[in-house]
Amino acid sequence: MIIENTPIKDLMLITPNVFGDERGYFMETYNKKSLEKAIKAAFVQDNESLSQKDVLRGLHFQKPPFAQAKLIRVIFGSILDVAVDIRKDSETYGQHFKHILSSENRKQLYMPAGFAHGFLCLEDETIVNYKCSEFYNKNSEASLLWNDADLN
Repeated sequence: MIIENTPIKDLMLITPNVFGDERGYFMETYNKKSLEKAIKAAFVQDNESLSQKDVLRGLHFQKPPFAQAKLIRVIFGSILDVAVDIRKDSETYGQHFKHILSSENRKQLYMPAGFAHGFLCLEDETIVNYKCSEFYNKNSEASLLWNDADLN
């Protein structure tokens, strides 16, 4: 797996190795041993969503003590994925990172706890999968407005 740092500390792009031939392909999307230096989170829940083109989801997060680290990937289609640093003690607090994740480029975005997450679907029938380090907690859920003037 190729791990790339982003301009925001601890936020990483991960590209799995893909082995393909005339029959199709095989790829390992997550391997604890391969990623243990980069990802400290232990994942406890996987979520999947299906959305149509131009659907905007987010910016969602859970407040501590239920804040979630996430590993996001696209199974089918493509998204403009956005992570906003909401860690108040971070040098990049309030900054965002965006990247296109797709079933074609197979890139994944890892965000530690302390980020708001959202995405815009760029194609119909887009399927997004994300691993979470904490279980969903309704009383802890929160969101940011995608067009908030305070976000840069």
